[in-house]
Amino acid sequence: MTEIKDTVSKLIETLKDGEEGYRQAAEKIQNPEYKRFFEQQSSERGRFATELQPFLGDKEKDSGSVSGALHRTWIDLKGKLGAGDAAILSSIEQGEDSAKQTYEDALKASPPAELVAMIRRQYASVKNAHDRVKNWRDSEKAA
Repeated sequence: MTEIKDTVSKLIETLKDGEEGYRQAAEKIQNPEYKRFFEQQSSERGRFATELQPFLGDKEKDSGSVSGALHRTWIDLKGKLGAGDAAILSSIEQGEDSAKQTYEDALKASPPAELVAMIRRQYASVKNAHDRVKNWRDSEKAA
């Protein structure tokens, strides 16, 4: 049971990182389409974290990780230095790589069936977001 709580806690931490990372990126990005998508992803990551919370029981995880905070600081610095949309997309993609790995690790931990279905559904959304950001990043680099 402790392993399941640790897995869920790690997922929630990752989701909180994503929620905040997308929110900050939405404030920095210039392209309105990217901005809308980032705002939607921020909201969705918050919802996903809330969905997982009951699996922690009394233990509540309401913040992200230190590495996530450092990553967001890097996005903020890039935005302030005028790095442009391509650099922000690249940073978001790196965060999504980490999120995908966290979900893959969670599925390997053999969670209970009701949790597996939720993790798979959330993972599919995270993977789709990653792929979309990657495509945008590739388009920005080619431009």
